[in-house]
Amino acid sequence: MTFRWRKWNGGTHWVHSCTYLGHDEHGEWFGQRTGDGSHRPGREFVATHPGIMLLPPTGEWVLTMNAPPHPTRVYIDLAWDARWDEGGEPTGIDMDLDVVDDARRGIWIDDRDEWDEHRVAYGYPAAVVDRLDALATELEGAVTAHRAPFDEATAARWLAVLAALPA
Repeated sequence: MTFRWRKWNGGTHWVHSCTYLGHDEHGEWFGQRTGDGSHRPGREFVATHPGIMLLPPTGEWVLTMNAPPHPTRVYIDLAWDARWDEGGEPTGIDMDLDVVDDARRGIWIDDRDEWDEHRVAYGYPAAVVDRLDALATELEGAVTAHRAPFDEATAARWLAVLAALPA
């Protein structure tokens, strides 16, 4: 299946080839195997490590967790309207802010410069800005505390589901 991201103005953003894995109390899980592709205008890559993605029911963020030895353990895209579309595929609006846990740099909120630029350029509503600013800080704390679903056990469970799928 395909996970399609767009920007607030409707423009195309990342498009990921992925496989539906199942659901649990945290939401819907997807996986990318080594060799699966992702692209956006002007950039593309092929996954060098397996990774899993979580679409929680709130629709305010999407979690990606990469298998070791990938240095980026956690990457959370703050989102708006992340959900299943009418065609039965996951989609969402990328809202610029990201929470990252990287073995080389630690845990931080990324892309604040892009957030500041786009909230003016795209005219993000004040309520959305306030909610996502607060949510980024909440998620940073949850990642720092390794609370589920940001913990190794949850990632290991879904990475095992991905690995067990037939080629």
